[in-house]
Amino acid sequence: MNRKLKNEHIDCFFGAVMQLKNIDECYDFFEDLCTVSEIQAMAQRFHVARLLSAGKTYQEISSETGASTATISRINKCLEYGTDGYKTALERLKNAGND
Repeated sequence: MNRKLKNEHIDCFFGAVMQLKNIDECYDFFEDLCTVSEIQAMAQRFHVARLLSAGKTYQEISSETGASTATISRINKCLEYGTDGYKTALERLKNAGND
């Protein structure tokens, strides 16, 4: 966890996200909170993380997602050296049968 990022407002925001109970509530919340482009960018990053975890190449991922190699590289760096946030989410998604 990035200690510079942590504060009570972000804790409250993340707590609110954790209270959402289904996909429809997530759509409603994030459509109110973010622009369509922001939601699409976050979803694209998560999709890139899924593809990297599945062993796809940068070229395959770029072709499938439209993500730049710089974006793919940044996400790969997070997967390799980050806080395991992507890995935790991907593992739980897989265990829930949603992957």
